[in-house]
Amino acid sequence: MQLSQVVPVSSLVHLLQELVEENFVDVLVQGELANFSRPASGHCYFTLKDQKSQLRCAMFRPYARALKFQPQSGMEVICRGRVSIYPQRGDLQLIVEGIEPVGVGGLQLAFLQLQEKLEKEGLFSAARKQALPAHPQIIGVVTSATGAAIHDILNVLRRRSAGVEILLRPVRVQGQGAAEEIAEAIADLNVDGRAEVLIVGRGGGSREDLWAFNEEVVARAIAASQLPIISAIGHEVDLSIADLAADLRAPTPSAAAELVVQNRLELERHLDQLEMRLANQIRSRVELLRSRLHGLQRRLRAPDEQLRIHQLELQRMLLRMQQAMQQSLTEKTQQLSVLAGRIDALSPLKVLGRGYSIIRVKKTGEVLRDSRQVQGGDLLGLQLGTGALDAVVADSEKKTGKKATTP
Repeated sequence: MQLSQVVPVSSLVHLLQELVEENFVDVLVQGELANFSRPASGHCYFTLKDQKSQLRCAMFRPYARALKFQPQSGMEVICRGRVSIYPQRGDLQLIVEGIEPVGVGGLQLAFLQLQEKLEKEGLFSAARKQALPAHPQIIGVVTSATGAAIHDILNVLRRRSAGVEILLRPVRVQGQGAAEEIAEAIADLNVDGRAEVLIVGRGGGSREDLWAFNEEVVARAIAASQLPIISAIGHEVDLSIADLAADLRAPTPSAAAELVVQNRLELERHLDQLEMRLANQIRSRVELLRSRLHGLQRRLRAPDEQLRIHQLELQRMLLRMQQAMQQSLTEKTQQLSVLAGRIDALSPLKVLGRGYSIIRVKKTGEVLRDSRQVQGGDLLGLQLGTGALDAVVADSEKKTGKKATTP
C-alpha cells in the first residue's frame, strides 16, 4: 500500500495489528507494575512501565488463575506474552500469559504473601494448636494411595505400635485440583469421626510438586479441623504453609508415624518398667516367704510325734496331779487325826469316863448346875461314863449352895 493512499482507520489499525501480532508472538518484558486491578471477571489489568515508557497489559482469567502469587502495584516483574493492538481504541497492549517477580521466584513470593496473610489472621497461632491424643487407636492418613509416604507410615506403625488401625483417604498430592482434594479429604475424615488424629502429607519432590500444600484452601481446611493434624510434607528442609497451620510438623512421613505413637511407646516403656519392678518385688516376697516356710518346716515335727509328746506330757501332768492329791489327802488326814484327838480330849464323854456325870432335870431337860433349879421330889436324869440313871431329889440345900445328893 502506498503512503499516499487513503485508508479507513480500521484498515490501518488492522494492518498494524497483523504486523505486530505476527512479529511479537512471544516476548519477555521487564517493568514495574502500576494500576493493577483484578475485577470480579477474574481478568487482570495493569500498566507495565519504566522510567521512559509504559505499556497497557491484560491477563485473562485462565492465566490469572494459574498465578501462585498476588501481583501488586510497584512490584518489579517480568511479563511473558504477545503484543497486540486493541482495535476499538487502537491501543498497543501486551496480552500477558505469565508473570514472574524480579529478584525472587513467583512461588516464593506467593508463599510469603500467603504466609503473611494467614499469620495476620492468627491461623498459625500456638493457641490454636491441639494436643495429640495419648494412645490413638485409629489414625487417619491423607496422602496418595500409591506414593512412598503411605508405605513409610505403615512400616513405622506396624513396627512400633501393633494393633493401630489406619484409615486412608487417598488423594492426589500434586497437579491441578490436588489442593482441593486434600482439603476435602480433611473435612471428610472430620465428618467420619472414627480417626483420632490425622497425618497429612506426601514424600519429597520439587517445590512445584509440593505446591498443593502451600495453597490457601489446604491451610484453611487444616485450621478448621476438629481432629489434631500432623503435617509430613517432603523432607525436613521443605517448609510449607500446611506445616505452619498444622498442630505438629514432622520432617518426613516416617517421622510423623513415630510422633503419633510416641506417647503410646512411652506408656509401654513405663508399663515395662512397672512390670519389672513388680516382678522383682514379687520375687523378693516369694523368697522371703520360702525362707520362712523352710524355717517353720525345720521346727515343725510330724503330727504323730507331736501327739505322742502331748500324751506323755498329759500323763506326767496326771501323775503329778494324783501325787499332789494323795499328798494333800495324807496331810488332811493327819490334820483331821490331830483335830479328832483334840476334840476327843475335850469330849464330855472322856470327862464322864473319869467318874463325872451330867445331871438333867427331867421335866425341863436343863443341865442341873444349881440346886435351886430343883425341889424335893423332882425327877433327875444322870448321864454316866457308861449308861444312865434316874434319881429323885430327896432334899435340897439351897442356902449352903451344896448340890443335892441322890438317895
